[in-house]
Amino acid sequence: MALDPQAQEVINLVIKSGRPAYNTLSPKEARQLFRETRPASTPTPAEIGAVRNLSADGPGGPIPLRLYRPAGVPATTALPVLVYYHGGGWVIGDLDTHDVQCRQITAEAGITVVAVDYRLAPEHKFPAAVDDCLAAYRWLRAHARDLGGDAGRVAVAGDSAGGNLSAVVSQLTAAGATPVPTCQALIYPAVDCSFDTNSHRDLENGHVIPRDRVLWYMEQYLRSEADKADLRAAPLRAPSLAGQPPTLIVTAGFDPLRDEGHAYADRLRAAGVDVVDREYPGQIHAFVSLTKAIPQGMAATLEVADYLRKRLS
Repeated sequence: MALDPQAQEVINLVIKSGRPAYNTLSPKEARQLFRETRPASTPTPAEIGAVRNLSADGPGGPIPLRLYRPAGVPATTALPVLVYYHGGGWVIGDLDTHDVQCRQITAEAGITVVAVDYRLAPEHKFPAAVDDCLAAYRWLRAHARDLGGDAGRVAVAGDSAGGNLSAVVSQLTAAGATPVPTCQALIYPAVDCSFDTNSHRDLENGHVIPRDRVLWYMEQYLRSEADKADLRAAPLRAPSLAGQPPTLIVTAGFDPLRDEGHAYADRLRAAGVDVVDREYPGQIHAFVSLTKAIPQGMAATLEVADYLRKRLS
């Protein structure tokens, strides 16, 4: 398995720039660096119909949301809704850092996308992000019609930490009274906290999220070692995945999270869930967010959008 040449070029540019690793900075500094460097890796935003900021009622106060609606669709048409949770290790990322990605999914899938600006660690430790994401999902289920959405067709998706939060929301709804998402798209999701896979061992010093950076994210997010066994932090540990929605999982061959993504797909399949397990062999973690530099990132975005369009139609 060879590293994709465009991914290698991105790695070379990061090394050449001398940019500090996020785990050598304070969370505030890491967030600022992430925002500043994001535009260099994202393409021109897709043309869509409307964007507006909203807020949902949450356990820690209002949760900022951003709603995207495709162009050319009458306001009276009730569209399927995707609830999107951004990545960033539960520490960095916001509505702006993933704005282009949400616009692209909106345009390509022809659905309404609502991005969720959940509370970040370490200021708000686990399970604050989970609580916000579940509250936002429930709020959007209840208010979908008011927003031009179809309350009967609501999916969840997210990348990395956002993939974790999507999987957790799906599990919590299956165990409670809230309707389970129609489907879910998990983009290189973090679904366990043990790092006990071949990809974690082989790529301990790998690209984008080497072991020291993964540990830093976990230290910021979790309250204690005991949280690593909590199903809301490690959804792969759930005793049963029966009742989970149809799922697309996207992984990258040179990503330490690769094997836990495959393991989650295997567990879902064993529970009778319809699963598409798609690996991009030559890619690195975060490649779906680097579409300006890595063409396969756009290909993966289009695959996610196509999956959502078909499942929600």
